Formats: sequence, C-alpha cells, structure tokens
Amino acid sequence: MKPFQLSYTAAEPILLREALGGWGISKRTLASVKYSGGQLLVNGKEVTVRHLLQKDDAVTVIFPNEELGKGLVAEAGHLTIVYEDEALLIVNKPKDQNTIPSREHPSGSLANIVAHYFETEKIPATLHIATRLDRDTSGLVCIAKNRHIHHMLSMQQQEKKMKRRYQALVHGKLPDSHFRITAPIGRKSTSIIEREVRSDGQFAETEIQVVNEYRNFSHLLVQLNTGRTHQIRVHLSHIGHPLLGDDLYGGKRDLIGRQALHCAELDLIHPTTGMSLHFSSPLNEDMADLVQR
Repeated sequence: MKPFQLSYTAAEPILLREALGGWGISKRTLASVKYSGGQLLVNGKEVTVRHLLQKDDAVTVIFPNEELGKGLVAEAGHLTIVYEDEALLIVNKPKDQNTIPSREHPSGSLANIVAHYFETEKIPATLHIATRLDRDTSGLVCIAKNRHIHHMLSMQQQEKKMKRRYQALVHGKLPDSHFRITAPIGRKSTSIIEREVRSDGQFAETEIQVVNEYRNFSHLLVQLNTGRTHQIRVHLSHIGHPLLGDDLYGGKRDLIGRQALHCAELDLIHPTTGMSLHFSSPLNEDMADLVQR
C-alpha cells in the first residue's frame, strides 16, 4: 500500500519549515519524515525544510510507513467499524474489553484486534488511539492511522473542538435537569488506579443533562469538556450519584454488572478535509434493557 501523503499550496513566499509548522505538522512528525523514509516535494521535486517556497508552489508531504510496535500482538477478533478512510478508523467498542492490553488482561483488547485488522488489510500504520475508554465502558473509539493525524486530533482535543457525549445511568434523582460539574481530579494517594476530586488535581469539567428519571435511577447525557482519567465516574460519585454498577466509586451492581456508561456520540473535524463529522452509537443491550422497562 502506498505511503500516506498530504498536499498543500503555499499562500506566500515562506521557508518550507515554517509553512509545515503552520499546516500543523509537528517537529516530531517532521523528524520522522526526514529520517524514516518520508519525502518533502515541491512542484514534484524533493527538497529540504530550508527550501524557500514561492506563492502557489505545490507541496507534497509523503509520510513514512509505520510498523506495529513489537510489544503488541495482533489477534483476530470481531471489530465493529463505524467509519473508515485513509486517515481515520472509528469503531464501536463492546463492554468488557480493554482499549489497550493491561497486566490483568494482556490479550483480547481492542488494540490487539485493530492490529490484526491493519495487518490483514495491509495498512502501513502503528496504533494511534485518540480516545480511550475504560474496560467496562462501551461505545465509540477514534483511532488515527498516522502519527500526524494523531497529532492533529490531539490538538483538536486541547482546543475543545472534539466533543464526546456519553449516556450514563446513575443512582438516584438529580436536583437539576442541566448543570455543570467543575472540580479538579487527581490520583487518590492510597491507590494506583482510583482517582478523586482534590484541590491539587487537574482542572476537570463535565456537563450533565437529565434525559429521564426512573424509580431509583436516572438516565443522563454527559459531555466531557476535559479528558481526565475516570472523569465522569469521579464527578458523578463526587455529587452523590455514582454510576450504576461502578463499585469502585460507590455504585451498586444489583441492576447491571458493569459501570453503566456508553460513549454515544463523537464530533470532530476531519484532520485533512476540514469537514465536520458526527458519529453515533446505540446503547448496548444491558443499558437499553434498563431504560426500556
């Protein structure tokens, strides 16, 4: 399969190095182009980053093919693809599956299965997961097929141009139908896994909207404005309404056997075309059964 490449047009006289930075190509990505088999072409001729561009020059960046990390074992498995093109792969992760391998679950992760898919389809890329989900959380995951695309998606997240909305089932009834939780999150001093709201934590903000109320739980639409580890779980537990099934943060498992959280919507700007993309994923059967009773 031919290497991934992108084309640009110079708007004014400028050094190629500066133009590439303006087009969002990071120094790390540029180093991989220079030293790992990529090319920089201007009007079809190979040049260096010191080349002085003229207005309307055609610039082509040919990115080097990537190889899967040696520590990641490719494994055959079911993969639910929501969207795919030369830059992006959007998949629907089931519950009870790690996004990446862990010590407790070294195989069977989404990453293992995507690695096998890349090998089978001869996609010359390593794995760049832009949006991870906890093992119990189901729903949409965004994967970049190139280091540069991953960088562009990371910039979108930092600039809050990428939006993720979750459906959640929580204990009890909330006092307001639409509100925002702003509380810093950090690692709990007595645990390597658990997080908590603490004054020295990182800024974290979550928006909550009540979709429906039931006898002993509520159905919420939750939007992340930041991406801290366990953010939704910690914030909802902090206000006294932990996720159903989330026994790490105070939830009970009498109605469902895992944390009732599903990444249902993903909005992003395509990193090469600039088009706005929207993806959605229906609730898993276990959560759907509870809200349809």
